[in-house]
Amino acid sequence: MKKGIIGIIVVAVLAIWAYSGYNGLVEKDEAVANKWAAVEADYQRRADLIPNLVATVKGYAEHESSTLQGVTEARTKATSVQLNVDDLTEENLKAYQQAQSEVSSALGRLIAVAESYPDLKANENFRDLQVQLEGTENRISTERRKYNETVKEFNASIRRFPTNLIAGIFGFEKQTMF
Repeated sequence: MKKGIIGIIVVAVLAIWAYSGYNGLVEKDEAVANKWAAVEADYQRRADLIPNLVATVKGYAEHESSTLQGVTEARTKATSVQLNVDDLTEENLKAYQQAQSEVSSALGRLIAVAESYPDLKANENFRDLQVQLEGTENRISTERRKYNETVKEFNASIRRFPTNLIAGIFGFEKQTMF
């Protein structure tokens, strides 16, 4: 009789532990997905600013068409590389990061061209767009840092004993950092 009660208690404790551990991992996995969505949203915000910036510069610097075309092509390439949280492999993230780096580089060239045109630098629309772009770059940096912190916490959770047992049983895998 005592062995039966002890057995039931042990099974109940194990069930509660597994339930709690699984739900904790699900919560952390969802946090990673949420942080990735924030990173993507800020990259999309930057991509949405680019056409307005290019149009403003184009009015002042028509002969800089190769720079303007380079920015447009980099934006197109970056927006064509779509990743959802389930596709965040090391290779896919590297391709995504490369496309975003090309946008940053092209925007740097565009800003350098703009510096050559005093009337453009004084243009209120250009200044506003430049401020928005700088703010967006800061947001991207912040969201990437938050994403990496969340991934670090998740990855540590699935490697710690005894939660690693639950992670293995239910197929939770290490997430890729940006």
